[in-house]
Amino acid sequence: MNDEEFETRLQELRPRLHRYCARMTGSAVDGEDVLQDALVKALHARAEGMAVENLGGWLLRIAHNTSLDFLRQRARRNVIPLTEDMEGAAMPQDDILEVGFQTFMQLPELQRCAVILKDVLGHSVEEIAEIAGCTAAAAKSALQRGRVALRQLAAQGADARMPLLPEADRDRVANYVRLFQSGEFDAIRALLAEEVQLELVNKLRLNGRQSTSVYFTRYAEVSKWRFAFGAVEGQLAMLVFDCGGDMLAPAHFVLLSWHGDKISGIRDFLFAPYVMASLDWIRMPAPIS
Repeated sequence: MNDEEFETRLQELRPRLHRYCARMTGSAVDGEDVLQDALVKALHARAEGMAVENLGGWLLRIAHNTSLDFLRQRARRNVIPLTEDMEGAAMPQDDILEVGFQTFMQLPELQRCAVILKDVLGHSVEEIAEIAGCTAAAAKSALQRGRVALRQLAAQGADARMPLLPEADRDRVANYVRLFQSGEFDAIRALLAEEVQLELVNKLRLNGRQSTSVYFTRYAEVSKWRFAFGAVEGQLAMLVFDCGGDMLAPAHFVLLSWHGDKISGIRDFLFAPYVMASLDWIRMPAPIS
């Protein structure tokens, strides 16, 4: 497989890998970060001459290990007790895809891995064991216990993700959205920090006010987008809707970071639509002026 074919396959597998990373980490946004780290590791291994027969399985193993590294660094421990004699069948595919990420996070790591790989991505128990580095018996047990636990947790209701953030943060993001809505892009450029960083996820990165300026020019040239103030996974965001679609859910979203009153970072998910799958999002009321 030459470099061009390898890059093409990576792009084809990226949404599938993201589904795994997102549910393992409990966040579509964190899942994208983990996925990027995993792909960097894969590219490095390929550059070092590693031969790969099953690209999809190999990438999933890297994504699995990278997800575990992320979880260990975050030192998040939130598990539920289960009895040893529990067994369960898979939830219907439509139901399991509706389960919130934070619900998955309440499963122990191996159970979470097994349920995602089997019931979301369609892998066999043997493949789960290979990816997770355990025996087939352990993978089967984790799958059975994880299915029961997930049903119990899903029955308790959806996750609540209304962000409780300082009023100043809400005002800044809401103002950014208002400027986008009215097309006042020069006013937005005036808010940029000199060393602002722009990431068009899965596409490119730009640094500095001058380089980033063209980003707003491109948005000004396209009339199909509609913008709203909202939140994703507890983070304030600009929700972007495609007026050529049903407008029931955002097509993508934009996250901002600040240094004082200046925008220090823009993270736009325009070129990563796969992140929207099962993303927790909400429209937020605009702050009262």
